[in-house]
Amino acid sequence: MTTDALTPARRAESLDKLTNGKVDVVVIGGGVTGVGCALDAATRGLSVALLEQRDLASGTSSRSSKLIHGGLRYLEQLDFKLVFEALKERSLLVNNLAPHLVQPVSFLYPLKHRLWERPYVGAGIGLYDLLASRGTNPLPRHRHLSRKGASRMAPGLDPSTFIGAVVYSDAQVDDARHTLSVARTAAGHGAHILTSTRVTGIRRNGDRATGVTATCLETGRPLDIEAGVVINATGVWNDDISEMLGAGKLRVRASKGIHILVPRDRLDSGTGIILRTEKSVLFIIPWRAHWLIGTTDTDWDLDRAHPAASRTDIEYLLQRVNAVVRRPIGFEDIQGVYAGLRPLLSGESEDTSKLSREHAVARPVPGFITVAGGKYTTYRVMAADAVDAAVAELGRDVPDSVTAEIPLHGADGYHAWLNQRNRLADESGLAATTIDHLLARHGGRIGDVLDLIADRQDLAQPVAHGHPYLRAEVLHAAANEGALHLDDVLTRRTRLSIESWDRAADVAVPTASLMAEILGWSDATLKDEVAHYEARVAAERDSQTQLDDHTADAARLGAPDVRTGAS
Repeated sequence: MTTDALTPARRAESLDKLTNGKVDVVVIGGGVTGVGCALDAATRGLSVALLEQRDLASGTSSRSSKLIHGGLRYLEQLDFKLVFEALKERSLLVNNLAPHLVQPVSFLYPLKHRLWERPYVGAGIGLYDLLASRGTNPLPRHRHLSRKGASRMAPGLDPSTFIGAVVYSDAQVDDARHTLSVARTAAGHGAHILTSTRVTGIRRNGDRATGVTATCLETGRPLDIEAGVVINATGVWNDDISEMLGAGKLRVRASKGIHILVPRDRLDSGTGIILRTEKSVLFIIPWRAHWLIGTTDTDWDLDRAHPAASRTDIEYLLQRVNAVVRRPIGFEDIQGVYAGLRPLLSGESEDTSKLSREHAVARPVPGFITVAGGKYTTYRVMAADAVDAAVAELGRDVPDSVTAEIPLHGADGYHAWLNQRNRLADESGLAATTIDHLLARHGGRIGDVLDLIADRQDLAQPVAHGHPYLRAEVLHAAANEGALHLDDVLTRRTRLSIESWDRAADVAVPTASLMAEILGWSDATLKDEVAHYEARVAAERDSQTQLDDHTADAARLGAPDVRTGAS
């Protein structure tokens, strides 16, 4: 059986095979939809190459609200199909596909108006539960609370701002970790996963797309890949790839959403909180030792690789939160900030907050499929639809999608190891909380990390003081998880770049030194990696002091991309 490890040697082997290679399907884009397409195609017996110009999940798929949910607000828009589809996927992920990565989370919905609001909200959330129950719903049903009951659950809320509440359940995920797991599962079924590989053109034979040309950004090596069909799953870059064809395209608009992270002690609550705003909703989400607060929803037409959060964006979130909490949260309380772009199917003039989260699959020319729109939760359905369209292009019998039945990397054995957490702690010498941390990230593959620690006890130490990520996980990321640059580890393989006060700048050197053991970096390369990361942190901090999108964008672009040629 093919290993699912994304090793440096495997990357080199894939480069060799694809330099002048041929596959059934080329997928462009290493976000969750792209890796979902790679997994779907590979598990139908098709040969697959996935090309991503940066890192896995380096765009939207690491910068979401980190929720697996149906979307309560879409019920209000009467989009029952989308909500039902998303809730079905939520159940699949929690129960079968990724129980180690996708966990239940509760939310308190404060009520402000007497008489009409409780029955209105209760009916909506009741319908949400009803739609979820049409599958195998593992989450608790909603409950109504009085003001006193809500204050007991969330003492940090100002009781003068609500008259009661409704509590309901959803699920959350480490989005970057989940995307990596989908990619590794695809690799385990034979897919070639190539990051740092930029598509430079679409091969054509008459009107038909017949593959892609690309460049490895690590080596400068050109690739010319013949394919039966090309799938464009690049999100907010969708139109750029389609323009290489000179053909029609789906219209995609980018909507910027920012999030901030503050320590858990800044708000006393035993549950997440959802608040209505004038445009949409605001989430206060428990995220490990932090509260994750977001999001905004504004049109964005500037740099898509590194969208910037401005001071105005941050003030918007703080104002909405501080309107309902006892103790105000200030700029000085913020540990992390990130901005991401939603790829929304576009009409001509709608506000981005009103655009549909439905997805679409199109065939602008024979041999070329593009998939756009959608939401993180429904990535698997989007992928299956895109591959269905690709199969029609191949003109041969191919089995139907089976990804609803394929546990992701780390899911197999997870519950058994969870039951043995105390024994694992005793045998490894690690704290039970550390075992819990490893299980929540690596699931049934926890042994891959524990084996490293058994061989080298220094790897049992945390990367950063006060944070749970271990030195062994850094080594593992470079050896088996496709991490090629320091930013890949500090931003996506761990989340230290948004969870630490200094954005992980103080551990850049020791982290890079561990990666160098696997990747063979010279001293000069190591210093360059650290310098790139420090410049990125400085540029992001600068952008977050700017008052508008244009100046924030200019400040963020002050730090060049570590991947030469990426744009």
